[in-house]
Amino acid sequence: MNINQKRAFAAPEWLRPRRRVPTRFDPETRFELRPTPPAPFRALQETELERLKKRLLAAQLAHATEPELNAPLRHAANEAAALAWVTLYPLLVFPVLFEEKTRAAFRHARRQASILTNHRDLIVA
Repeated sequence: MNINQKRAFAAPEWLRPRRRVPTRFDPETRFELRPTPPAPFRALQETELERLKKRLLAAQLAHATEPELNAPLRHAANEAAALAWVTLYPLLVFPVLFEEKTRAAFRHARRQASILTNHRDLIVA
């Protein structure tokens, strides 16, 4: 292989280093690294949140006389718990979120019932 053939496989001129940079490595430095947890340990809060959710949900289900409200209220409780869990104070935030979600569930159920009664003639049995 002659020099021209070697040049064909060599890197282009702009990629070749222009000069060598002297490198020097210091002795290895060791230190201890203690990772911090990404979030505070909240296992106890989780059980307290579940207890609070069950208690508030049971109270709402006792007041709801229509059986079709069972699923929307349970969904509202789960959604409120999920939203509250990502806050700093889930036990403090959950009751307000749950109240807001249950009001929305009641509003939705009333609207659905009014649509059903007003447009019953359009529904084919």
